[in-house]
Amino acid sequence: MNVPNDAAAAPANIYDFIAPVYWDVYDDMKAGGHGEYWLKGGRGSGKSSFAAFAILRGILADPAANAVVYRRVALTLRDSVYASFCRAAEMLGIAPLFRFGKSPLEIEYLCTGQKILFRGADDPLKSKSIAVKKGYFKYLWFEETAEFKGEEDLRSIIQSVMRGSDEGIVICTYNPPRSARAWINAAGTLNVPGRLTLTTTYLDMPRAWLGRRFLSEARALKQTNERAYRNEYLGEVTGSGGQVFDNLEIRTLSDEELSSLEIRYRGLDFGFAADPDAYTEWAFDRKKRVLYALSELVSPGMSAQTLAEEVKRRAGRAGVVCDSAEPRLIAELKAQGVNARGAKKGPGSREHGYRWLQTLSRIVIDPARTPHIFREMSAYEYPRAADGGFINVYPDGNDHTLDSARYALEACMTDRRAKTQKDIY
Repeated sequence: MNVPNDAAAAPANIYDFIAPVYWDVYDDMKAGGHGEYWLKGGRGSGKSSFAAFAILRGILADPAANAVVYRRVALTLRDSVYASFCRAAEMLGIAPLFRFGKSPLEIEYLCTGQKILFRGADDPLKSKSIAVKKGYFKYLWFEETAEFKGEEDLRSIIQSVMRGSDEGIVICTYNPPRSARAWINAAGTLNVPGRLTLTTTYLDMPRAWLGRRFLSEARALKQTNERAYRNEYLGEVTGSGGQVFDNLEIRTLSDEELSSLEIRYRGLDFGFAADPDAYTEWAFDRKKRVLYALSELVSPGMSAQTLAEEVKRRAGRAGVVCDSAEPRLIAELKAQGVNARGAKKGPGSREHGYRWLQTLSRIVIDPARTPHIFREMSAYEYPRAADGGFINVYPDGNDHTLDSARYALEACMTDRRAKTQKDIY
């Protein structure tokens, strides 16, 4: 049988079946604009349906292309992604062109033998031996990516599946978990070369596609539990309710915006053993009470000389407020040309500093510029008691950039009038 062209095989217009919010992504995918597509959002945002439509049309357009779809657990495949492909093929009017196998779970394009395979990451041996008789794996789709243990899981599968392919496309679809501690919430904010990220919600979908029942359930949850509604339907990282800093504003900081922030504060927390040294820079808008994370250096195992060179390269002659628990190290930094001094620590200074950070109207963080600050502050939560409630104490550990911030901003915390760098130094 001759291979039909894309138009003959699928006369239906795909743009009639994917929401307008995905049109640019689909065009970019067809043009090979990116190697990865991270599609995140809440319930009813259409991301999984879009992936199924895009892969089906891609299979028809490229007679050498195959696809493999992963979920963390194999038993969840049939009723989720497999069913999405079945529905998409029916809607496009191309279902007769495919064989929908259930044992093993696979979809075959009858004209060419191209396949869409389904695998669970709970059987890693199957990933190592995965192969097709004809063509190559052009599409690799991770559905419910948040279920995977981490990016290491994804990389291992990508390396096994996409080896030798320069045109492969990786698609990740997921609902962001509510806790900022989840690995994917940090990974999903990074500006990675070759990756296109899109966030959508059910509000981006045509209302008729969702149905009255879906919309009614969304409205009901919004009225009864707004936090749950924001996470489940809007895809927001709302936290578990125990986050210490609920005043974070996570967004991109442009070079122009950074250049307009004149007063800068610098802090340095010393690492011990496996803990890293953490140097951070901040700007503070006292009138609006907005704090900006500007840059960071976080690295374990640096010698005093290397640390001095790195800090001096960033700070120049500007003052750096350091952890006063190490006066000899501060003296060595000063001997190397760093304008270092110890912080005025005392009983309760840590709690006072964290409380002051909580009182700010906003703490603006760009994860691409300061990934360690982002991870620490967004994941910093109160510990839980045995009954599931939260204990009102600040946990110790994973707080190196937080302590660096306390040292840098101690002049602001004591409510002394801020001075320019010229006045101070």
